[in-house]
Amino acid sequence: MDLILIAVLSLGAIGLVSAVILYVASKKFAVYEDPRIAKVAEVLPQANCGGCGYPGCSGFAAACVKAGSLEGKLCPVGGQPTMVKVAEILGLEAAASEPKVAVVRCNGTCEHRPRLTKYDGVRSCVIANTTYGGETGCSFGCLGCGDCVDACNFDAIHINPETGLPEVDESKCTACGACSKACPRNIIEIRPKGRNNRRVYVQCVNKDKGAVARKACTSACIGCGKCVKVCPFEAITLENNLAYIDPTKCKSCRKCEMECPQNAIVAVNFPPRKAKPADAAKPAARPAASAQAASAKPAAEVKTVEKAEVKTASAPAQVAPAKPAVEAKPAEAPAKSAEKAEVKAAPASAPAQTAPVKPAVEVKTVEVSAKSVEKVEKAPEASADKGAETSKAQ
Repeated sequence: MDLILIAVLSLGAIGLVSAVILYVASKKFAVYEDPRIAKVAEVLPQANCGGCGYPGCSGFAAACVKAGSLEGKLCPVGGQPTMVKVAEILGLEAAASEPKVAVVRCNGTCEHRPRLTKYDGVRSCVIANTTYGGETGCSFGCLGCGDCVDACNFDAIHINPETGLPEVDESKCTACGACSKACPRNIIEIRPKGRNNRRVYVQCVNKDKGAVARKACTSACIGCGKCVKVCPFEAITLENNLAYIDPTKCKSCRKCEMECPQNAIVAVNFPPRKAKPADAAKPAARPAASAQAASAKPAAEVKTVEKAEVKTASAPAQVAPAKPAVEAKPAEAPAKSAEKAEVKAAPASAPAQTAPVKPAVEVKTVEVSAKSVEKVEKAPEASADKGAETSKAQ
């Protein structure tokens, strides 16, 4: 009995001393936790996605309580309504934040980017990117293995079997950034949704030179810089042969979209463009112009015929004064010169016959005959001058 009693008393004393030591240690090394952290954590969606930039919802709650201001803090899953509740608990004002969404910056569909090889291995973008350049000629484009799909906790992204590219469901996307972190080629970017859910961005990440990029993908950015020159807000920069649109500066004027020769710049959720009046009038003006041209041809033919008739009618008047000049020739060969003049002047005496056939040709022949007559006139005079000089010399 004495041994049992001694054992019980010994164990009781040891327990009492240990309890005192633990109590003192807990008070000495106690860590104070603000009770508001627990209240804020209850309001959060407890998705623990890390999209806020903190390790889970408890870490985000602690950061909100300790910061003393909610500026720059946003729960991407809960959005602005959740931040309003957090602000009420902490007695702060919820800063207005612009909602964001994940954007896939690759348009290398099967049509734009033909497959050159076939990947037969583990379906993982990380592994494929490490050991393999991809099934296409573009070493910057999407690999299509679906790591982003596996990383999404909200079922907001899926691979389109027709294009082979991931597509984001904006109604489900919380902009947590899990898909962006899972992509080894940094194709997925978290961007602001924009006013009325409209945004403009460059749907390409290829940094090769223009000719190489165009050969690999028909819709790749070739770094021509036309979008940079046309942007009135300096929202576009060109670096490493790739254009980038700053969402904080872009005003969605869409001038860059119209200027891009590769259609690499896309505008999302915009209404279709209205056809300009000048563009709409062009198709209607073409038939009218062709009709006017067709009607102008007969008129031009009539004018040419009238001109030809006028020329042929005026031709006899030009040839008529040449007859007396032929008669006044020296007596050496009056008969021959008169016959030549009559024969050459004969076409001018019948203008009515030649005008409807070939008026232009006949006018030319009349002019040549007149010149020949002048030559005939000058020939006798030259022969007479030569005879006088020889007589003087004798």
